[in-house]
Amino acid sequence: MKVLAAMSGGVDSAVAAARAVEAGHDVVGVHLALSRMPGTLRTGSRGCCTIEDSMDAQRAANLIGIPYYVWDFSERFKLDVVDDFIAEYSAGRTPNPCMRCNEKIKFAALLEKALDLGFDAVCTGHYASIVTDDDGNRELHRASAWAKDQSYVLGVLTAEQLAHAMFPLGATPSKAEVRAEAAARGFSVANKPDSHDICFIPDGDTRGWLAERVGAEIGDILDRAGNRLGSHEGAHAFTVGQRKGLNIGFPADDGKPRFVLEVRPKDNTVVVGPKEALDIAEIAGSRFTWAGRAPEDPATPFACEVQIRAHADPVPAVAVVRDGELVVRPDEPLNGVAPGQTAVVYVGTRVLGQATIDRTTSAVPA
Repeated sequence: MKVLAAMSGGVDSAVAAARAVEAGHDVVGVHLALSRMPGTLRTGSRGCCTIEDSMDAQRAANLIGIPYYVWDFSERFKLDVVDDFIAEYSAGRTPNPCMRCNEKIKFAALLEKALDLGFDAVCTGHYASIVTDDDGNRELHRASAWAKDQSYVLGVLTAEQLAHAMFPLGATPSKAEVRAEAAARGFSVANKPDSHDICFIPDGDTRGWLAERVGAEIGDILDRAGNRLGSHEGAHAFTVGQRKGLNIGFPADDGKPRFVLEVRPKDNTVVVGPKEALDIAEIAGSRFTWAGRAPEDPATPFACEVQIRAHADPVPAVAVVRDGELVVRPDEPLNGVAPGQTAVVYVGTRVLGQATIDRTTSAVPA
């Protein structure tokens, strides 16, 4: 096939591109310029998609012997990822920008351009697997190395996108093996640290970054009964489950610490309460998609597992589509779930679909 290899400048995408070439495909490498600050340089494991990353990707492409290009997707990235991130926080939700980038950039904008140019597939260095069932339907599954599995952040992919996706690292037992292969191939990125921060906030100060763009406005901190406990300088700076930075100044009646339970941007208030009130009995979202073939009758409750964070353990649950929402009830309460997060639903190792969480129901009534 004619394959477009998305090369981030890291070790995984470099090895994935090399494996695609060795599998006999006609491969072209491309690095996505996403930053609107072209002078940005990477520091250790902070950030990604910088000039340094672009140079690393080019060196790898040269060693592999494939053509290499840099495509400017900074405008799409700003609109679909950065502006969405700001809007979600402004609405009191906790977004996952990596999910949005996979959905809107790597497997929408990039794939659309790739298909227009005659490519058959987009190859990335994600740790996930694609399996074709007996009827020819492509399914997204966990990688063989669960510790490195990245199927969660790919849960937003649709059947059409899976039809043109390629993940050469899916069956690799460990990241150590990928690094060893990269070293054997002479890639300079063999021991390059993984990026782990939000790429457009490389210093990790999300609160300060948001304050500059959303602004700070004093509001009230309330308990679950609506009693005023203190004040804050902007609801956007708080996330569900947060304990530090409340500055209430006096202990709760039971002497236990208080946690953020809810963020209400419309009236700029933050609701706090005991840790047990973070237990969630039900989550639901109207913005849901299926990763491949949908269930035959999603209106009938079905057993599954739900995962709400990239590195969280999956939890047994029952899901159903009801009144336009994907509703999931875990067998045991989930802890610290916030609207805006993504719930990915699995059946065994298969990613069945996902939903952006719109509402949660506490397991501990007020």
